[in-house]
Amino acid sequence: MSFMMKNKTFVIVFLVIIFALGIFLYMNNPEATHYGATPKTPSSPDNGVVCTMEAKLCPDGSYVGRIPPKCEFKACPIPQDVKMEDGTVDKGEIPY
Repeated sequence: MSFMMKNKTFVIVFLVIIFALGIFLYMNNPEATHYGATPKTPSSPDNGVVCTMEAKLCPDGSYVGRIPPKCEFKACPIPQDVKMEDGTVDKGEIPY
């Protein structure tokens, strides 16, 4: 064989080995990602929901933030001994 034929054969064998090694590593990688796959999220009670960091000003001057999973604002605390519209008096129990 001529030098050029040996060189081409070596290059072809080298590329086949590299290609086979790449396929082997891809197939045996437990962390392989696939296009369109959803990334793994840590398991949490709110299923990984992240809310914006907005704050709501309550009538008593305090602030409350959003809570997952629906990202609604937490209820404002009710000041103690507040007279409600129906005439009842709230003793400061916070309805969470």
